[in-house]
Amino acid sequence: MTDLIHTEKELVQSLRDYIKAEESKLAAVKSWANKLDALTRVSTSDPEGYLAHPVNAYKLMKRLNTEWSELETLVLQNPSDGMHANALLTVDDCFDMGKTGYNDADYYHAVLWMQQALKQLDGGEESVASKADILDYLSYSVYQMGDLPRAIELTRRLVATTPGHQRAGGNLRYFERILTKQLSEQDQDQQPASEEPILLGTYQRPKDHLPERETYEALCRGEGLQMNDARRSRLFCRLQDGRRNPRLLLRPMKEEDEWDSPHIVRYLEVLSHEETEKIKELAKPRLARATVRDPKTGLLTTANYRVSKSAWLEEVDDPVIVRVNQRIEDITGLEVDTAELLQVANYGVGGQYEPHYDFSRRPFDSNLKHDGNRLATFLNYMSDVEAGGATVFPDLGAAIWPRKGTAVFWFNLFRSGEGDYRTRHAACPVLVGSKWVSNKWIHERGQEFRRPCGLTEEE
Repeated sequence: MTDLIHTEKELVQSLRDYIKAEESKLAAVKSWANKLDALTRVSTSDPEGYLAHPVNAYKLMKRLNTEWSELETLVLQNPSDGMHANALLTVDDCFDMGKTGYNDADYYHAVLWMQQALKQLDGGEESVASKADILDYLSYSVYQMGDLPRAIELTRRLVATTPGHQRAGGNLRYFERILTKQLSEQDQDQQPASEEPILLGTYQRPKDHLPERETYEALCRGEGLQMNDARRSRLFCRLQDGRRNPRLLLRPMKEEDEWDSPHIVRYLEVLSHEETEKIKELAKPRLARATVRDPKTGLLTTANYRVSKSAWLEEVDDPVIVRVNQRIEDITGLEVDTAELLQVANYGVGGQYEPHYDFSRRPFDSNLKHDGNRLATFLNYMSDVEAGGATVFPDLGAAIWPRKGTAVFWFNLFRSGEGDYRTRHAACPVLVGSKWVSNKWIHERGQEFRRPCGLTEEE
């Protein structure tokens, strides 16, 4: 019985420890709730503006996918001081990005994210991920990039940080053995590992499915543009009345040359603010993941190289669609009765469409039997984009930046009916903001007298 008295005393102490733990957990939950309360006040005051910043969008997805469902492993952070203070990537954010790249065997980007996580950790930032965790992923990713000396140096740092690490010792011996063999076969002395930080450009990015990857991404960054002074001198602006179209005589369109050959033009003040908002309002309930046509099966499917949502609007949906279609016909002088419906697309943060052709390259495509191939593209910009989102033409070295209310137009086919392969273009990733566009693909049928065909591949 006396033993039971001492046991009861231990139970009371355990109960107090339990209460203390629960109070601590409750305090953590309250702190987390207060932080989220501050965040939601900012985010709900301007949802689109808040989500226009990619870090805010990323953190929202991260909270909803991990933190809400794992309250027992709350990662407490200081309450936000506002939108700008919140828009920072932590060590753990960078570490998670790196792990995503690692798990996808994208070691090139895994290295960059892990290096950034290590830099911030060494700078004194607190994190859940340990230095050993980061060095473990970083060293093996560097090895996969073919940099054995640096992989060995990083693994040695891992061993020094965590001597009993499960894999570090084995990896180090393996890396050293491979390097020794390579050096002996090449009769070379071992060069010390570079002590320079691993930055963009340290390693050559592996080739992938996109042959013009580097050109495409450079244009999206505003680099590699091919508009020299001689070419720019051939570009003009003018008032365009659609060959004396009655609806444009009193209010002609402002037309600017964007590129000389192939001829790409931009029209100003095509859509009013009220019209763009109405089109977005109509499209939002119908938006669905955009699809592409599988070149092998001919069927529509989703693809990683097209990340956006789209919807199709008909004239019966609202008078504004009737007006827009008529305006496109007036401006271009082309028949739109045989054109496709007005497609509205929204590219959120990270949204993109890698280089592609608007016209079909399959000569026996059953979808072209009735109205023919896509003769021309009329693209309305319905929002400004704070960063990213340009329309680029890799073969030309051209980049066209979104400007709300304007539209760009080009022909996809020569007068002979052959596809103009120079019109291969892409929608650059949206870095900050939300990009809204609407486009009209105009087909060949009905254009016999509006754009007569020719026997040669002339514009």
